[in-house]
Amino acid sequence: MNPYGITLTLLAFYAFSELHRRKRAFYTNPVLLSIALIAALLRVFGVSYDYYMDSARILSFLLGPAVVALAIPVYKGRETIRAYWREITAGIVFGGLTAILSAYYIAEALGGSEEVLLSISPKSVTTAIAVGVSEKIGGIPALTAVLVILTGIMGNALGPELLGAVRVKDRVARGLAMGVTSHGLGTARIILEDEIAGGISGLAMALNGVFTSFVLPYLLELLK
Repeated sequence: MNPYGITLTLLAFYAFSELHRRKRAFYTNPVLLSIALIAALLRVFGVSYDYYMDSARILSFLLGPAVVALAIPVYKGRETIRAYWREITAGIVFGGLTAILSAYYIAEALGGSEEVLLSISPKSVTTAIAVGVSEKIGGIPALTAVLVILTGIMGNALGPELLGAVRVKDRVARGLAMGVTSHGLGTARIILEDEIAGGISGLAMALNGVFTSFVLPYLLELLK
């Protein structure tokens, strides 16, 4: 296993994390900048993605334990979840439907083909679920994966700032918004600001994945 991919990834993320700690601006988001830098370097030096991932694969493996670890803030916030279960349920249903319908109709208005519409519809759930749903409904799994990642990056970079701009301060509402719209990357961002909001976001991410996988195929039949 070559050491270059994991070394580059860790150094880039550390450097941009330090920059973000000092600047605290959306354009210094370490996830966004690290991805952009690594992609640019691979392109410039003609390094294949497979060669890069041969080293960085351990980081992909660690995503599994990281997601499982979200159970800890969920458990810590169990009293809040119990108190707001109605609001959380409503947020997942309406938020999940809004994420699907807004993506579908915006893509349709921009002239997207049927395959594009099907591929973009599950973009607000985690990659593993979204790709499986996309394949089932006739979308393009590779395109869905890219759209899911872009959604997560944008949520991670801009989500809390947008919520602050529209004066959403309630920790349950903020967690719901981040988890339903921008899945794991959004959850990773909000949990750094508020552990309870992060727990709500992790729960919303998981439940929205289940909700979308069940509802989306039937909803698309109505939209066609």
